[in-house]
Amino acid sequence: MNFLQNFTKGFFKENPVFVIGLGLCATLAVTTSLTNAIGMGAATTFVLIGSSVLVSIIKKVTPNDIRIPIFVVMIATFTTIVDLSMKAWTPALSASLGIFIPLIVVNCIILGRAEAFAFKNTVWDSAVDALGMGVGFTIALSLMSGFREIIGSGTFFGFPLFGSGYKGPLMMILPPGGFLMLGLILAFINWNRLRKSNKSGGAK
Repeated sequence: MNFLQNFTKGFFKENPVFVIGLGLCATLAVTTSLTNAIGMGAATTFVLIGSSVLVSIIKKVTPNDIRIPIFVVMIATFTTIVDLSMKAWTPALSASLGIFIPLIVVNCIILGRAEAFAFKNTVWDSAVDALGMGVGFTIALSLMSGFREIIGSGTFFGFPLFGSGYKGPLMMILPPGGFLMLGLILAFINWNRLRKSNKSGGAK
C-alpha cells in the first residue's frame, strides 16, 4: 500500500464511523455544532497519531501477553495531554465537549488502530494511517454536525443563516437527531454502493 492509499483509506473506503462503525458514542453526542465536531476530531487525531507512533516504536520490546494494557496506558497519556491542553487554551470548547474528551481513552478507533495496524507496521506508516483515520473521523463528525446545526439551529459555525427568528426542529440538536442523521447518511452510502455495484454488474 503506497503513501496516498494509506493516508486516504480512512476518508471514505475505511471511514471509522460510516464504514467500520467505531466511535459512535462521541459521534452521536458531540455533533450538535461544527465547532464541537472539529474540536473533537482534532483531539482524537492527536491521540491517534501519538499513540500509534509510540506503539510502533516499542512494538519489538512489548510483551505480547500484556500489549493491550500497555496500549491503554499510552492512549490515556496522550488523552490527558490533550484534555489538559484544551482546558488551558480553549476552555469554552473543553467545557462544551465535557466528558467526551477524557472518554477518548476508550474510543475503539484508537485502540483498534494500535492493535490492527501500528503494532504490525513501521513508525512512518503508522503515523500516516493514524492521520488518515483521524481526518476520516473528523470528516464524519463534520458532516453530521453540519446538517444537524444548519437544520436544528439555523446556524453555521454559530453564525445565523436564516435570521434570528428561525426555529428549526429541536429534535435535530437532541440525541434522537444524531441517530436520525447517522441513519440517513448510512442509508445514502449503502444506496450509492448498491447503485454502483448494480451498474458495474450491468456493464459486464
